[in-house]
Order: sequence, then C-alpha cells, then structure tokens
Amino acid sequence: MARAGGGLFAGFRVLGRFSGPVPHVLRYHGRHREFYLAAAVGRSVHTYNVKRLGIVAVSNVLPEDITCLAADRMLIFASYDNILHAFARNKEVVHTYEGHKARIHLLQPFGDHVISVDVDNVLIVWNIQSEEEYLQVDFDKATFAVSAVLHPSTYLNKILLGSEQGSLQLWNIRSNKLLYSFTGWHLGITTLEQAPAVDVVAVGLVSGHIIVHNIKFDETLMKFQQDWGPITAISFRTDGHPVMAAGSPIGHIALWDLEEKKLMCQMQDAHSTAIAGMSFVPGEPLLITNGADNAIRVWIFDGPGGTGRILRSRMGHSAPPTKIRYHGQNGEQILSAGQDGTLQSFSTVHEKLNKSLGRGSINKKKSKKKGLKLDTMALPPITVFASEVAHQSDWDGIVACHQGYITCTTWNYQKTSMGAHKLRPEEFSKHKPIDIYATAVDVTSCGNFAVIGLSIGQVDVYNMQSGIHRGRYGKERAHEGAIRGVAVDGLNQLIITAGSEGLIKFWKFKTKDLVYSTELCSSPSGILLHRDSGILGIAFDDFSISVLDIETRKIVRTFSGHNGRINDMTFSPDGRWLITSSMDCTIKTWDLPSGCLIDCFLVDSAAVSLTMSPTGDFLASTHVDDLGIYLWSNRSLYSLVSLRPLPADYEPSMVTRPSTCPVQDVDMAGDEETCDEVIEYVSPEKLGEQLVTLSSLPESRWKNLLSLDVIKKKNKPREPPKVPKSAPFFIPTVPGLIPRYIAPEEENDTQSKVVNLGVLAQKSDFYIHLEEALSTNEYTAPLNLLKSLGPSNIEIELRGLAPEGGGSMEVMLSFLKMIGIMLDKKYNFELAQAYLALFLKLHLKILSSEPNLLEEVSRLSTQLEETWIHLRTLFNQNLCVLAYMKSALL
Repeated sequence: MARAGGGLFAGFRVLGRFSGPVPHVLRYHGRHREFYLAAAVGRSVHTYNVKRLGIVAVSNVLPEDITCLAADRMLIFASYDNILHAFARNKEVVHTYEGHKARIHLLQPFGDHVISVDVDNVLIVWNIQSEEEYLQVDFDKATFAVSAVLHPSTYLNKILLGSEQGSLQLWNIRSNKLLYSFTGWHLGITTLEQAPAVDVVAVGLVSGHIIVHNIKFDETLMKFQQDWGPITAISFRTDGHPVMAAGSPIGHIALWDLEEKKLMCQMQDAHSTAIAGMSFVPGEPLLITNGADNAIRVWIFDGPGGTGRILRSRMGHSAPPTKIRYHGQNGEQILSAGQDGTLQSFSTVHEKLNKSLGRGSINKKKSKKKGLKLDTMALPPITVFASEVAHQSDWDGIVACHQGYITCTTWNYQKTSMGAHKLRPEEFSKHKPIDIYATAVDVTSCGNFAVIGLSIGQVDVYNMQSGIHRGRYGKERAHEGAIRGVAVDGLNQLIITAGSEGLIKFWKFKTKDLVYSTELCSSPSGILLHRDSGILGIAFDDFSISVLDIETRKIVRTFSGHNGRINDMTFSPDGRWLITSSMDCTIKTWDLPSGCLIDCFLVDSAAVSLTMSPTGDFLASTHVDDLGIYLWSNRSLYSLVSLRPLPADYEPSMVTRPSTCPVQDVDMAGDEETCDEVIEYVSPEKLGEQLVTLSSLPESRWKNLLSLDVIKKKNKPREPPKVPKSAPFFIPTVPGLIPRYIAPEEENDTQSKVVNLGVLAQKSDFYIHLEEALSTNEYTAPLNLLKSLGPSNIEIELRGLAPEGGGSMEVMLSFLKMIGIMLDKKYNFELAQAYLALFLKLHLKILSSEPNLLEEVSRLSTQLEETWIHLRTLFNQNLCVLAYMKSALL
C-alpha cells in the first residue's frame, strides 16, 4: 500500500558534480561580450561563465546520461542513445531529432543544420528549425568508419570526415558529393581541429601522433608524437603565440611550439583521468580543460617557459564518496571522503566556497616530488572520519581512518591540508602490521582528544594538539573482537565502545575504568551517538536497529524492516528521528518517541552514507557508483506533512535523485486538500469532562473588567476633543472591536433636536438572548455574544441588566444561570470568574434584597468552592511530583 501525498523529504539539488567524460563546448555571447562554457554532467548541461567559472544555468534533465555535446551561436545540442535534443537559453528543450537507430557519437553544428553520426556509421544532416532530415549518408564500416568530423573554416557547405582506418574524406553536404579522399596515415583518427591558418587542420591519431596537414594541397606541414597513447583533444592558441596543446588518456597535456616545431613544455597530471575536452579561449592566454575526473580547470599562461598554472577550477570527487558528515553547527559545509583518497569540503551555499583538503600521504614532501601517478607514498582511501570545530583554528580538528591501514591521519580544515600528526600505537611505530587496521574513530566535543578503535579490539586515546598517546582502555584490549564503533559523550565523562563479539561497554573517559557492559542480541555493525540527548543508535549485522539510552543503559527502541546491510545512520538535530540507509536501496525515518516508521522512500542506487544538517533543513546522501552529494529538503519545515506511522504493508515509491538545479516542491495547496492521509487537526472545545478548560481569548478582554473605572480615570482627556475635519473619502464605521461600515440608512445628515425615547428604551441583542434562554435553557448564543465584546461594552451590557438600567430581575437570574452552566461544564473558566466578579460589583445591593437572586448566588458559591478545591488538589499533586523529581535527580 502506498501513501497518498508527498513524503518527509523532497529532492533539492546535487553538490560536487562539475564535469563528465563528454568534451565541453566554448561559446561566445555577443550581447554579454563574454565566453561561456557548457559541460555535460549526467543528464543535464551546466553552463559556466569563464570569467569566474560560476554556474549561470542548468538545463532541464534528459531521460538518460548525455553522451555527446555541441553548440552553435544560439543552441546547445545534446544527445543520449539515438536521440538528439536542442536546448535554448541553456535551459529548455526546443527541438528533438529522432531518426537514428544506434547511439550518436559525433555532432557538428553546420549553419542552419546540424550533423550527427551514430556508431552504425550513418550520417544525418538535420534542418534545425523544421527538425526534418535534409540528408542521410551511409558509410561502410569496414572501409570508412567515421571517428571524427570537422567543418573547415571558409569551406562553404563542406565537412571533413576522419575514419578509424586512417583516411579522410571531404564532402559537399549541399550537393551530397564526395569531393576528395585523403589517403591518411593508416592509423585511426581520434580528433580533428581547425588551425588558426586557413586550409590547415590538426589530425590526432591513436598512435599519439599529431599531423598538421594542409587540406588544400594535401600535404603534411609538420608532425609531432606523444608517448602517452591516443590523442584525445587538440587546441590552438590564438593570442599571438604559435602554440598547440594536445591531450592524452592519462591526464597529461603537451604544448608544442609550431614555429620551432618542437615540444615547448609538458603539463603532467593536469587531470587524474583522460583529457576529455580542451579549448583555448580566443584571443586570451587561457586554456580550459575538463575530464572524467569531475573537474573543470582554467589554466593561464603568464609565466616563463610557456607552462600554465591553474587560474580557476571547479572539482569534485573523481571516485564515488564513501563517507559524508556535516562540519560545524551552521549546516553550510559537508566534509566528504572519497574512493579517490581525497577529503573535500562542499558548501551548500555556493560552489566558490568548496575546499579540497587534498590526498592522504605518508610523506608529503616525497609525494610532491614524485607526482600523482608515481606516488607510492599515497595513503589508501578514507573509510571513517570525525571532526570538531572547537580549537580548529589552533590545531587539527579532523581525524581519519584509512582502508586497511593502522595509522590514522589528522587534517586541518583551516589550512585545507593534511595535519602534522600520524596517530598509531607505539608498539607498531617501527613495523607496519598487515592484518591490523583502524576501524573506528571519534573526536571529543572539546576538540582535544581523538579516540581510535582497532581491528584487534584495542581502543586508544590521543591528544589532538601534540599527537601523543594518552592511554588505552582495558588491560590489553577493550574487546575480544574488532571495534565496530566508538563514541564519546558531550561532557567527556563516558566513552562507549562496540565490539564485533556483541558487547557494548561503557568506560570512564579519564580513569579508563570499565563502568558497565551489556550483551547485544547480535553483532553490531556500527554505532552513532546523539550527544545532546544521550541516545545511542546501534546497527546490527542482522539488518535491525536498536536505540540505547546511555543514562539508563537500556535498549529503549528496536526497529526492523531493512532487507540489506545498514550502511549509515543519522539523527535529526532534536534527536526525535533516526534516519537509516541500507543496501536494499531504501532510506527510512524512524520516530523515536512513538517507536514507529514514519517515512520510507526508494532510490535507484543504494545510499552509502547519510548526514542530517545541524539546522534540520537538509538530509545529505551519497550513493553507490555516484560522484555527487544529494541534498533532500525537510518538507516538515515548510509544508503540511503527515507524520503518522506507516502501515505494515507499505510499499515505498521510487524517488528520482535531484539534479544540480534546485527542485521546486510540486506539492501545492490544492494537492494537500485532496490527500486523505493528511487531515488538519481541530482541537475540541473540551478535551475531557473532568478537565477545567480556559477560553482562548486574550487577557485584555477579561482581566481588567474590575478596573475599568480606574482605566477611564487615567484615560480621561485633559482638553475636550476637537471635531475632525470632514473627510468624504473615508467610509464611516461603527465603533467596536470588529470594524463594521455604517449602512446607508443609518447615515443622517440633518440631526434632529427631538430626543427619540424609543431608541433609548431599545433592548440589546445580549438582553434578548438572555430572555430567550429563560425558556430554552440554551446559553450558547448569549455567551458567544459576550465573548465578542470588549471590556467597556461588557460593562455596559451588565449594567443594563438591572431594573434601573432598563432590565429586570428575570434577566439577572438568567445571567446567573448562564454562569452556573459555565461552572458546571468547566469551560471558559476564567471568563466565568471575571463576568461574575463584575456582576457582583455592579449589582451587590440588588442581589441582597432579592431572595431569588440570593438563592442562585449561594448555589454558585458552592459550585465555585468545589471547583477550586478540585483545582487546588491537582496543583498540589503536580507540585509534589516536581519537587520529588528535582530532589531525586539532584
């Protein structure tokens, strides 16, 4: 059974995705006079300005990942599988071209047309506006498999095609004729690039050769060779320097001097993966590169030797992140450790605030000399880390465990680099054990100590400032099995450790003494402590979850429902929810006070790590084989969300992961009304028969009823009020709490000097309702009318009940009966007290002389005394319980 309406979390946006294996496209905006960079990221196209490398637009999401990208002056063309789309304004799809039967792998804008080539060697020329096929050419795959396409400058209606066999062909598209065939170099062509000179084209080959060829005379002008494999991209510098840049599959870039015809310099490890796209900005010494390592870099050539340095960059993880945690209490930074060995910080506010703390290394100096590829000093990827902001400006505030490695490293967030200390037990300082490694880590809330658990059951404490070993828990080891988790409470009083043998142990932090040990029903796979509430979440190998209170040291909640290994857990900031992710691809939210599952949704790839913002606005997740960090907004902060327990047969729905552009919540007010599950709760007038209920009126409506004469005396004007000037554009209103306009018949321009005694003798609505209630015994109408009046009007109404004010004894008796019913039903209790007090103050003399009224008043006195005795008893009981609890806790 699925739940109608939206869930607790809605996809918002993804962080840390900037580039993919598709080459980027450089465009010039004539009106803005600025260059823009378009890059395919997953299923959407990101547009960046080259000046600041800030993201300016994100296209709508396509059904599948983009595999090919191109652009002309107005449109961006993107293809997936065998379908080609055209984006306008960097945003919406305006044209769709369907006709290919195989995956498109080459695109070339061509004036009013666009050319696409698929892997079955079919070339189609499309009319951009009409979306019709202008021309289709089939090539024989055995003799000419198209691998590159180029429109040579000044060659009207002509395109140059390169093949895997090494030959080239020049075609006239308008007449559909093959104009010339170039024999080539008998090696597969990977890329074609127009040189700044007319008729000259650079040809990249699979062997690593670059041929600069004149296609007008079919002669080779110069030839270069790189030893790094096939040429992946070529670009020419156009700012007056005769330089050609060529990319390689291993991330190196070679810069060739075309005048000297020699290698000018090398830019090694420009990217950690193949150079996908490379383009010099026209007329500027700037080179833009992108690669599958999720990085875009802008290089500037302003130094000696012709080599480039990084001017601007946007980079994320080049391999999927494995652990994420919010850093600090403002909810604006997420620390992320990836399989690429790096530790990075992503800002939820803006990409320019992202930081990379670098990659772990045994010896940083040696690593810098050797470079990324030859670095034997690089540490394995980080598996677990813990961070604290306290003292992070004084010393390192992050501790990380590495995969299969006994040494834990410290990191400095302020300096954005690896720290000075390597934390490992002294007995392993000279030799590195093979089968012993760090498995769990935690940092105290003060930032002074790091607690590290090992696979052999040892738990050690280190000082973060000095890196000195400060003690060990247990005589030799804390647990018989491997440590699955360590946690320190908020006051550095207790440390909790979990072992694979199925034990949870509580230790005194200072003295290292064992305080308490409890056996679990299964082997724990991980623990998580919510320091503010003292609640410990425990995930087990049997896919169940338990919640332990560290004050009472008892299991208070047990949850089951996951069908795969639990990857990660996170608490909401108030400790009310526990959110878990599992290999069954579900993310579940458990409500701890009620002990129920209140939300569950399915994602297409299992969430590896989860973390909840300290401000409660976002849930962040990372997923299997995905480079992004996904943000899910907490819908309970801004819309009506049902937090009712989900039924046992609940089937979670598949939720699409968000793209880079923030997603607007589609759950509108109209949809909420149609949802049967979410019903707005309306509080009844009384919760129980025995409860004394107050009204919801403000104090100003009843508290000052006995002091009206004092208030009037204070507010008496010192000088007579002046008649305001007539303002014909104001509509006259009737004085009172609720503004009402005077009806047209009530307006009277000519005031009569004859007093109308009929108006003075007229009965009020309240008086009439009290008269009617004598026979019907229904006092709801007069009470509601009295509640709508202000203090002055209430006094006038009560004065008018007496005979000298135009009232009668029967109406006064009716008023007392109304008060009696209010006391009987125990609602509007404070109003009954205030109204009765004012009535007694105004009519005390009349009441003492009338036996009927005196009898009713004595009955009310008895009722009041009983009610107050009942209330006094309840107050005393509550005060006793509070006093006991305070003394017992202290």
